[in-house]
Amino acid sequence: MSTHDFRALHERLRRETARSTADGRRGALRHVTPERVVAAAAEVRLGHTVSLAAPIETVPGADDPEPAVHRMTGPAPDELGADGLHFATDRFAMNVHGDTNSHLDALCHVVFDGELYGAVPAGDGAGALSVDLVEDGIVGRGVLLDIPRLRGVPWLQPGDHVTADELTAAEAAQGVRVGPGDMLFVRVGHRLRRTELGPWNAATRRAGLHPTTMGFLAERKVAVLGGDGNNDTAPSAVEGIAFPVHALAVQALGIHLLDYLQFEDLVPVCAQAGRWSFLCAVAPLRLPGATGSPVNPTAVL
Repeated sequence: MSTHDFRALHERLRRETARSTADGRRGALRHVTPERVVAAAAEVRLGHTVSLAAPIETVPGADDPEPAVHRMTGPAPDELGADGLHFATDRFAMNVHGDTNSHLDALCHVVFDGELYGAVPAGDGAGALSVDLVEDGIVGRGVLLDIPRLRGVPWLQPGDHVTADELTAAEAAQGVRVGPGDMLFVRVGHRLRRTELGPWNAATRRAGLHPTTMGFLAERKVAVLGGDGNNDTAPSAVEGIAFPVHALAVQALGIHLLDYLQFEDLVPVCAQAGRWSFLCAVAPLRLPGATGSPVNPTAVL
């Protein structure tokens, strides 16, 4: 995709979103209405809950040079065998926007041409568009589209793109349709490949969505986009724009992204139930002014 075509697509999506947005601060979450949350509750039929997050990595790897740090801070050595009451305690630190751990991107995470979503100056973003916007969580209908399943392969190869036509074809093959206010989850098989073949430098090569798929999300009024990779392909499909999907989804459309989820536990449950939609709850940490948060989305079928 040429830089010219990318910028034309970005401007079109930005303008269309601006015309239809009454509450610019909430972005695409405006599509998650109370009525749609109530309707999403009807997706629960089995009472089965499934985590969409991967275990947090604490060991350096090819795709995770700065892993999370977990340190048990208590009990003290002299308390281990002592009588009385003592507590085990912990301390964590994390590079939220790395290439391994599951996380949410806030609307202040992506700056393009000096602006954030809604033409907010980049310098004003921490207060206006931070993760505070989702402090009450996001609850609604989730839809999983499994692209390797569509292609008949275990995973997409690093560098491969998911197209808009494939999203439509996956809907037809799985008997589901993405609608307004939905959380769209697109599986490329990143996690399965990593498990089977080991970590690699995902910053340089990974499967993801082609930038033109953002037109599909805009048309369907998708509220949240989640993937088992970074959502963006590497190398980028657009010369000079390293993360075009992030720029289009977050900065132009106001869609919160969920990166590096894992769907390997969800896929067999959906396949056995014959349903690829479910109630989904996303609960970021309450981190005032933050550009993102570790997250553990939960599907309820």
